Order: sequence, then C-alpha cells, then structure tokens
Amino acid sequence: MANRRRTGALVALGVGAALAWVAKDLPKQFGGRAKGSRLARMERSPQFSDGRFHNSVPASQVTVASMPRIIAASLTGRESRHPHAPVPLVRPPATDAAGLSVIWYGHSSAMVEIEGRRVLLDPVWSERCSPSRLTGPRRLHQPPVALRELPPLDAIVISHDHYDHLDMESIQNLVDLQAAPFLVPLGVGAHLESWGVPPTRIVELDWDERVSVAGLEFVATPARHFSGRGTSRDGTLWSSWVIAGPERKVFYSGDTGYFPGFKTIGEEYGPFDVTLVQIGAYGDAWPDIHMVPEDGVATHVDVQGGLMVPVHWCTFNLALHDWSEPADRVWAEAKARDVRLAVPRPGERVDVDAPPPVDGWWQSIA
Repeated sequence: MANRRRTGALVALGVGAALAWVAKDLPKQFGGRAKGSRLARMERSPQFSDGRFHNSVPASQVTVASMPRIIAASLTGRESRHPHAPVPLVRPPATDAAGLSVIWYGHSSAMVEIEGRRVLLDPVWSERCSPSRLTGPRRLHQPPVALRELPPLDAIVISHDHYDHLDMESIQNLVDLQAAPFLVPLGVGAHLESWGVPPTRIVELDWDERVSVAGLEFVATPARHFSGRGTSRDGTLWSSWVIAGPERKVFYSGDTGYFPGFKTIGEEYGPFDVTLVQIGAYGDAWPDIHMVPEDGVATHVDVQGGLMVPVHWCTFNLALHDWSEPADRVWAEAKARDVRLAVPRPGERVDVDAPPPVDGWWQSIA
C-alpha cells in the first residue's frame, strides 16, 4: 500500500511538473505579437492586408480533408525516411573568411563566408524543431560544431518564423555569444524581442528593402510560403535573401514554392556566385510552399546562380519522401541541366571557386 502511494505521488509530481512547464515555458516558444510602430509598419506593407501577409502568387496549403491520408501514409515506410547509419559530420577548419565559401551545418542552417565577413543563416541547434522538448521532429544528426565554437559573426539572417528556421534557444544563446545584428522579415522582430534580443540588434525588412551591414548589402526578396508559431498564421513575413559583398553575391531561397518571382530576382539582383536552395520536405499535399528538387534547380537557374548548394534536407524528417530522395533527385537534375552542384556533408566547407566533387556520400547510409 505504501509503495502504491509513493508511486502515485511520483506520478502526480511528474504530471504537475509537465503541466507547469506547459503553462509557463511553452508559450515563450510562440514568441511575441507585433504592436505599436512595428505593427503600423507591417500594415503599410504591400504584402499585408486583412490582418495578415500574403504571397504574390497564391499558394494552397495542407487542408483538414487531406490530413487523414497524410497520417495514414506516415505510418508506413518509416525506415526509409531515416538514414540507416550515422550521418558523417565534418569539423570545418578555421579560416579568415576571405573569398567566398559556404559551411552547411544541416537542414537550412549555414554560414556564408564572403569577402572577410561571416553571415549565419537560420540557426537551429536544438534537438527538436518544435515548441516542445518532448515531442516533435528530432534531429537525425548532431550539429557539427557547438554554437559557442562559431567564429565572430557579422550578421544573423532569418528567413521566416517556423520552428525549423527560427529556434528560440539558439537565438537566446547567440544573443550572449555574438554581437551581430539579426536581420529578419517584417514582424519577426517581435519574437526576438520577447526572447531578450535588444531592439538595437534587430533589423526588419519588407520585400525588396535593403540594408548595409559590415560592408555587405542585404536584400529581403520574395518567397512563396507562409508563417506562424502556435495558433497564429501569416502574422509575420517570409522571405528569400540576397547577400552582396563588393565583388561576390549569394542567394538564399528560404522555404518556398516555385514561382515566377525567382526570374525577377535574377534579373534585378543576379547573377549570383552561389545559391543555397531548399530541396527537401516536399509533398503532394503542399506543392506550393515547398519545392521539389527539380524546382530547386529551376530556381537556381532563374536567379542566375553559379554553384548550387542544396539545403533543407538530411537533418529533420518533415515529409513522407525517403531520406535520401532530395539529394538523389537534385543531383540527377543538376546533371541534366548542366548546373554546378556541391552536396557537402554537414560541417563541410565548400569553397565556391573550387567546390568538392559530388560523391554521393548519402547513398551509402540511405
């Protein structure tokens, strides 16, 4: 009887602790809501109407009616959606950031070293891309380096506010570890401020607005996606990004569906020495908000890219396709369209002027 009481007390204690965490800590993950001058600026945006942001080309999204089919499909083929052996990680050597290189850390997290400056893209170092530490998509490999091991950064760029691109814990750590400003689309600054980022370190841009930081020019360019944390939807803007130094240029797609706007970006801001383009987490139920690999190659061509580095794959299981399928398909399409391609291991530095040959490293562990 006494053992039963102790067990009951422990269960009650555990449930109480979990409920306390849900009540206190989970809402922090949802971020902040824009108000005052930030909200007024959002409302002046050509992309904003009826209380939310809109794509220039409307995009269909997952419907309630499609959910049973998606859930049923997710219960089969689970093994193929994970690597069967550890993902090989590389520790990049320290350099002076001269020239132009890209270090891909996994998913969409990457560092661009451009003409002596360093720019970190969509840093997600947490174990899960989820508001919860207990559930949600879990990493399929560890980060190649710790956040504290990153060299001094000149800018931190965020494409949009989804959990696999905007990670509260990583942001809070970077505030203390780095002095770089955060460049974000309209409205995302409210999340950062709620997590302790000083307003003086937040730069919010609308599409086609630009800012100069550390001798680099940044332009928030259009994308075809959506936004939201918690129950909110499209209350903040999403974007692709142009990063331009005195001589070199980089394009980052963020999350997006394919649309004619990429050709316009190429005409206005290209050509680009290197592109980082989303190729994974696609599905028939959401064709307009995540590109298939062939669309990723088309985007690279549209923006007049030189070398293509595919991102948004490998690290989290976010769709129903096989784990290795995005890399296989982008490699085949790049060959078919004579596109220069680099598919690095997480942590591997890619010298844009002398990229490593594609060797199909992922195929041996798929």
